[in-house]
Amino acid sequence: MRSTSEALEGNRVKLTVEIDEEELRGAVDETIRRLQKEVAVPGFRPGKVPRRLLEVRLGAEAIRAEVIRHALPDYYAQAVEEADIDTIAAPEIDITSGEDAGALAFDAVVEVRPKVSVAGYEGLVVTLPPLEPTDLEIAARVDRLREQFAQLSEVERPARDGDLVTVDVHGVRDGEVAEGLSADDFVYEVGTGGIADGADEQLRGKKAGDIVEIDAPQLKGGAGQLRLLVKQVREKVLPEANDEWASDASEFDTLEELRSHLADNLSSLKKLEARLFLRERVVEALAELVADEMPVTLVAGEVERAREALAHRLAERGLTIDEYLEASGQDPAELDAEFERQAVSQVRADLALRSLAEAEGIVVDDQDLAAQIERLASQTNQDARSLAARLARTGGLEQLRSDVRNEKAVAWLVNSVDIVDEQGAPMDRTLLLEAVDSEEEDANRADAEVTGEVVEAADESAAESAAGKED
Repeated sequence: MRSTSEALEGNRVKLTVEIDEEELRGAVDETIRRLQKEVAVPGFRPGKVPRRLLEVRLGAEAIRAEVIRHALPDYYAQAVEEADIDTIAAPEIDITSGEDAGALAFDAVVEVRPKVSVAGYEGLVVTLPPLEPTDLEIAARVDRLREQFAQLSEVERPARDGDLVTVDVHGVRDGEVAEGLSADDFVYEVGTGGIADGADEQLRGKKAGDIVEIDAPQLKGGAGQLRLLVKQVREKVLPEANDEWASDASEFDTLEELRSHLADNLSSLKKLEARLFLRERVVEALAELVADEMPVTLVAGEVERAREALAHRLAERGLTIDEYLEASGQDPAELDAEFERQAVSQVRADLALRSLAEAEGIVVDDQDLAAQIERLASQTNQDARSLAARLARTGGLEQLRSDVRNEKAVAWLVNSVDIVDEQGAPMDRTLLLEAVDSEEEDANRADAEVTGEVVEAADESAAESAAGKED
């Protein structure tokens, strides 16, 4: 087989493939052997039909078409491998000669993954929020702990945020009480947004004996109203923050020791959050360097995956996307627009990371791949060898290799960008590593991301293959 490639406009490549008669003869023989087993001829067992009789029965034209139908995809795949191109869509194939007899030649025009420019990635700067908690943040943590030991005192004044109101709730639809939507003596904290949209606004300023009516378009069974009778208003009386309270509420003897402990915990949390933010922000910053338009094919694929993922999550709750949209009042066009926006962002980030990996010579060797498969197998309670074999059969290994390479590119970025605080002053990178082991975190995050995509894709492909065999 001989093949050549030619770059065309629009991220497309034209492959020209030629197969001489001698090489094609092997494909013809293989097709004949398969047809001898598949075609039923009276008087002959499967596999025992004479070739000459089969050729007469089916005709040279039909056999030639069957040879091309089965052999051409393999020739095309070989040409793609020889040209070392990354295809992202099905090819448009045009047989230029040999459709009836003789040597076979065809052209295949296929869209390929574009290589984008990330010029300037060496100078990326990321701004992080403060790593140390403020006095106000520590005080808020102390107050949150004090609330756990608060006493409730009934008040005559109007309700305000933080108060606990006792209400009788009745759902009303078409002027009648709706079954299953009522509750007596329901205790609710004003300001938490836990009843329905607009409930907090209505309850603020109300006293015992007041009645509140709220439009509720998302009630189970259809839109209606909620009628709330306020029966009691109570405020939280917090204990005084002192050494005695600290000793009763914690393992520490003094308030200062408790504050120091809360500050340490909050500091560790802020450092962990900062590291996660750094990871997200470096990818966003890299993607912002890409000025190219994103390929429609890749974006459409991401949109479809996102829609399927949402449909799967909703199905677990017994809902369809249409039912979800109706219940939430969301415009289908808005959902489609959000899918599109996220897909463009994901494709842009993926292409940017691929370009960075190529620029920095970041590779994934067999050892990296094996280690990742071991982690995936452990997470999904599978045998590593079986998982590797399944991924190999379904084409998932290359997707897995690509995902791991992108993860390594992200790790390179995290360790290479300049980090500054909100005032523009350089930050000590080592402070971010005090809360979590970076290598373990990156590995775990990589596992979480590829497990749901690569393994699921392998399962879907296996299912489709099984369905094809059944058909």
